[in-house]
Amino acid sequence: MQMTGNTILITGGGSGIGAALAHRFHDLGNTVVIAGRRLESLEATIGERANMHALVLDIEDPAAITAFAETLVSRFPDINVLINNAGIMRFEPLDRARDLTDAEATITTNLLGPIRLTNALIEHLQAQPNAAIVNVSSGLAFVPLVATPTYSATKAAIHSYTQSLRDALSGKVEVIELAPPAVQTELTPGQSNREGYLPLEDFIEELMTLFAKDPTPAEILVQRVRFQRDAEAENRFDQTFAAINEFARKAREGK
Repeated sequence: MQMTGNTILITGGGSGIGAALAHRFHDLGNTVVIAGRRLESLEATIGERANMHALVLDIEDPAAITAFAETLVSRFPDINVLINNAGIMRFEPLDRARDLTDAEATITTNLLGPIRLTNALIEHLQAQPNAAIVNVSSGLAFVPLVATPTYSATKAAIHSYTQSLRDALSGKVEVIELAPPAVQTELTPGQSNREGYLPLEDFIEELMTLFAKDPTPAEILVQRVRFQRDAEAENRFDQTFAAINEFARKAREGK
């Protein structure tokens, strides 16, 4: 992936990994457009930075995505990189009947959102030089967390979808998967201070080093996430599944 001279769209750019990526790519000389539901969060991320812009996007609404894509291309015709980062993570009990609102919202935001936005921009991206799509999955795509089953399932689906997309766009658009481990952000309440999670700044620093490799890896994997990514290949899935879930439980309980 070309590291400078791009016009980059980052969804979920108002906080966490999205905001940190926006700052780092902007520092490298890229024009960056960040999108999200709350304009105030986006504007706070931008601050006084020139060539960094905010657009409101409701990733759950198909019609809003279509309108957003049209506005984006009209205002920023040089857009050549899409980073599908927006996502939500909800805790869900599986041992009893429950309201499925959280599960359905997770599927809509984490899976249908990137599919719909990619679909809305795919023909434009194919016409741009040095085009790339980065889909943010998770270490939980490879070893799921029982407490967040739908989140884990959507990230596994994003991994699979990205593999198909990479082959379909071979020679036209570079397709990259970014799979974070547990990072200190506010993806879930209290997570930004949770002991044992990777500090955001450390994650971004390692991440940008991987992005800068030539060629860029098809999968951007910091060292911390290898424990999950390689579990099945190394015949230790069951042990890793147990370890990840026990670690997460203790972290949530502050033990």
